[in-house]
Amino acid sequence: MSEYLSIFTGERLSRCSPVCFTFQLNHLYQYIMKPNIILTSLVFLLVLCPSMAQHLPIFNGKDLSGWHVDVPEHDTNQNASPSFIVKDGLLISMGNPQGHLISDDEYENYRITTEYRFPEATGNCGILVHASTPRSLYEMFPKSIEVQMYHENAGDFWCIVENIEVDNMVERRGPKEEWGVTEGKKRRILNLTDGSENTPGLWNRMVIECLNDRVKVWVNGDFVNEGYNCTASKGQIAVQAEGAKVEFRKLILEPITELSE
Repeated sequence: MSEYLSIFTGERLSRCSPVCFTFQLNHLYQYIMKPNIILTSLVFLLVLCPSMAQHLPIFNGKDLSGWHVDVPEHDTNQNASPSFIVKDGLLISMGNPQGHLISDDEYENYRITTEYRFPEATGNCGILVHASTPRSLYEMFPKSIEVQMYHENAGDFWCIVENIEVDNMVERRGPKEEWGVTEGKKRRILNLTDGSENTPGLWNRMVIECLNDRVKVWVNGDFVNEGYNCTASKGQIAVQAEGAKVEFRKLILEPITELSE
């Protein structure tokens, strides 16, 4: 006798007596309803909490899965050394050639926690949030807001073809008529503290929270910056190679629904 294949359980339903067939339908109903309840619950959660649905770009300590490299020098010099490597479980920004390691996916409403250090000479580096159009500034920097890691300046904001506001803007950014988000404009916004970073060679911990149009930053537990009215509220995340070697032993991202105090 011919049989029907159940797409829900993989079991076969035979043509048989009405009693037998009714029993099989009841059996099938039990399989159908349980997954539907689970599926409905999942859909409900994802609709109410869209941030929970994000696939998080966690550095896995093994390779650069989930990221891609954008280094202008690689366009013309295929023999250029890599700007980003993974070694002994660390993500290492080599500093040169300069460019960015960019997440493949976009994110919104998240917390980044990173632990980093300068193993050699200190210098420049940063984490870019809400990144989008590549090479929008100086033919290298993607459109974004940079959270600075430059030694003794960690937590500064740099506006890269996006803008963000802070309290005491004139004091922290300079004369208003000179503000801007492109080449030659005052794009730097000073952080709120001095001395939050550890001695060079030691590990620092930076936390960045992005929620809607707000960005908050902590360095080694110190609250160092907060901005609002950001012109972007989602985008990719990028790590810079900007002249100095920097090691990252932690780089994780998690969804949030509110900012920390």
